[in-house]
Amino acid sequence: MIDLNKFLKIFAALLFLTGAALVGYSLFQIWDGKQKVEAKKEEAKELIDKKQITVNGKKVPAESIDVNKLAFNKGDTIGLLLVPKLNKELPIVEGTDEDDLERGVGHYEGTALPLQNDQIVLSGHRDTVFRQFDQLEIGDSFILELPYGSFEYQIYDTEIVDADDTSVIRSTAPEEILTVTTCYPFRYIGNAPERFIFYAKPVYKKNG
Repeated sequence: MIDLNKFLKIFAALLFLTGAALVGYSLFQIWDGKQKVEAKKEEAKELIDKKQITVNGKKVPAESIDVNKLAFNKGDTIGLLLVPKLNKELPIVEGTDEDDLERGVGHYEGTALPLQNDQIVLSGHRDTVFRQFDQLEIGDSFILELPYGSFEYQIYDTEIVDADDTSVIRSTAPEEILTVTTCYPFRYIGNAPERFIFYAKPVYKKNG
């Protein structure tokens, strides 16, 4: 005959161990994500300080690069995204796959870079690198720090679109527009059904 009290004690112990394991795994995931972001941030700072750009796996002087033809390979460290209002300094990585977004802010492949006079698209997770982005308003600034210069953009518009709406990614040539996207609602649990879009225009001099 089954001892009910003993069974309940064992069951409770198993529940506790399972819960502890899940909490431990979640904490490890958070710690691991922060470590990846910090590693990319340090790499970006080094490239900016030394004015070097990684091209085909090699570091070359930024001054030797034709900015109009500049393109990065997936996973490359590009620079930093500064958000003055939130006191954030985030690494920018080429690509927007999950692996890329675990390491920082993703630069959407095929979109422009500063001084290329077209749309620049950056994306990030609302609950990691873009935490607190719900505090940003029209008039606030983004700054892109790259090895070849510092470029400030001021938010002039925002919108909310469906998660699978790709129409926000489009050429704006010859006008340079920075488009920053993240999942929405900001505090949604699970896969969010929408995306929040920030549009920002450059406020720097085109001659650098």
